[in-house]
Amino acid sequence: MIVSEIFRSLQGEGLNQGRPCTFVRLTGCNLRCAWCDTDYAREGGEEMSVIEVLDQVWLLNGRHICITGGEPLLQREEVLELLKKFSLHGYTVEIETNGTRDFREMQPYATICMDVKCPSSGERSDLRLLPFISQRDCAKFVVADEDDLLYARAVMARYKIRGEVFFSPVEGSDYRAIADYIVEENLPVRFQLQLHKILGVK
Repeated sequence: MIVSEIFRSLQGEGLNQGRPCTFVRLTGCNLRCAWCDTDYAREGGEEMSVIEVLDQVWLLNGRHICITGGEPLLQREEVLELLKKFSLHGYTVEIETNGTRDFREMQPYATICMDVKCPSSGERSDLRLLPFISQRDCAKFVVADEDDLLYARAVMARYKIRGEVFFSPVEGSDYRAIADYIVEENLPVRFQLQLHKILGVK
């Protein structure tokens, strides 16, 4: 598999925000989001075997793993093999995905965080995947403006998302306006700033 980087940090978003985490960032992405903060992971990286990845994660001495990208499910077969190894060794794993690749065969081994692309990103997720988000999983809308908020609300009305839903403001957007909208419309979501950007870490 092609790996961009493996490192330890705090999880910056999603269900495990603030938790110490080992990140396995895979190389390659099929989208070009306007707000992408990991453009360097689109190409390059190092070819590693599943066992080499497992060994490097073990050396970092953490039990919670986040597989991210890029879009990690572009390397589907390798990710599935890695998940099975992590499961055997007692790790808990989450996968961050842009919602363009079917994640269902990963769910026995990992929780899913589906990043639903809003209009300001310039890209689109496959919304047909949302019904497969379980109560263990979550969906995240990175929102920049009113158009994004209206889009996210319409998506939630059409697709009943069983997992937790987060509205995460784009860095530099009007955080208060987004928070006020959530309160005024009484939306069943959690407002979440991206912790890693506040702290200035990966």
